[in-house]
Amino acid sequence: MKQKKFIFKSWSSSLIIIALISLIIGALAGTISGFYASSLLTNTEGSFLYPLLQQKILHQFQDKTTDTTKDLSTSILNKEQTVIEVVEKVNPSVVSIVVTKYVTQYYGLQEFPFDDFFNSPFFEFHGPSIPTPVPNEEKQKQEVGGGTGFVISSEKGLILTNKHVVSDEEAEYTIVTNDGEKYEAEVLARDPFNDIAVLKVATDNLPAIQLGDSDQLKIGETVIAIGNALGEYRNTVTKGVISGISRRVVASGAGYSEVLEGVIQTDAAINFGNSGGPLINLQGEVIGINTAISRQGQLIGFAIPSNQAKQVVESVEKYGKIVRPFLGIRYLIINQEMANVNKLPFDYGALIVRGQTITDLAVIPGSPANKAGLVENDIILEINNEKITEIKSLAKEIQKYQPGEEIELKIYHQGEEKIIKVVLEEYKE
Repeated sequence: MKQKKFIFKSWSSSLIIIALISLIIGALAGTISGFYASSLLTNTEGSFLYPLLQQKILHQFQDKTTDTTKDLSTSILNKEQTVIEVVEKVNPSVVSIVVTKYVTQYYGLQEFPFDDFFNSPFFEFHGPSIPTPVPNEEKQKQEVGGGTGFVISSEKGLILTNKHVVSDEEAEYTIVTNDGEKYEAEVLARDPFNDIAVLKVATDNLPAIQLGDSDQLKIGETVIAIGNALGEYRNTVTKGVISGISRRVVASGAGYSEVLEGVIQTDAAINFGNSGGPLINLQGEVIGINTAISRQGQLIGFAIPSNQAKQVVESVEKYGKIVRPFLGIRYLIINQEMANVNKLPFDYGALIVRGQTITDLAVIPGSPANKAGLVENDIILEINNEKITEIKSLAKEIQKYQPGEEIELKIYHQGEEKIIKVVLEEYKE
């Protein structure tokens, strides 16, 4: 029994010894493995990742970066391809307009009425200060200006351009297609209230381009301008974005000026000769007619919204001329600054005022405004419940209606607000 007890004790002691040895070995192994693990976890760059795990994560990160770069590159390539396709589609519809006229020739000097908002030409005269006429004093036909246009009706041969490009009633106009074909053009209509004109050519083989919805434009949207740059480089293509909408500018050149309301601002490079050319979106639709640039800045161009042109096109196709509604007043749009300076009771609306000369009456005699009782210093606040503001100008709102339609005006007259009704008439020059 003692032996068995001894043996039992011996086995227990052995277990204790084994356990102690195991603990010691475990501690040593833990220390060694901890040190080894620490050496694996800590690299020379102070990272606390296993090299293999770190490498795997790095590969995943690089893969994601590569994928992002590939996606970005693909997006850029797709956008570039879209621009190329749009230009190829639209180019046949864009034409150059050449202006020719019989002018008197002089030694060292000639009449040169180049009509373009983009340029008031400066001539450096050579020879005597008083020009000497050519002995026979014959007039010769010369190219005196140019611009751009685009086909809006293939069947009817209609071309849209700027009014200032074709303003000279004594000049002759020729369109030149991108492939060099020439056609004599007739000025079918000039818009009395906007810088738009419609030409007609005797052919039906020119492809037309579609007018888009300019009301849907977003600032930052990519656009393409095409035009007869410098009157020399046909169908020059530039690209940019929409920089602003509903701008109001005064465009001038060749001796006269015109107020343009609600125009589109773009940084697409627009040059001399681009007048009348299309501003196009990435769907290949015309969303503007390029018309003016700022000489005080760079890449600040303006285009008439396509929705303003749609009414002109519809009118010409229906009546053969541009029919515009007529109210018959001169006015200034009121804003906050103007209201503060002049102590006006409203910071919006259209203030009826005289022009710069004594003959520029505030209300035109016999006009719809005159018949409705509007007088100088009245303020037109609303048209059919639409407030008149810098964005929703009086002219812009009036153009929504047709001659013969009755509109309701909310006005401020001699210290009180009241409602009057006016029947619009057709404008006649």
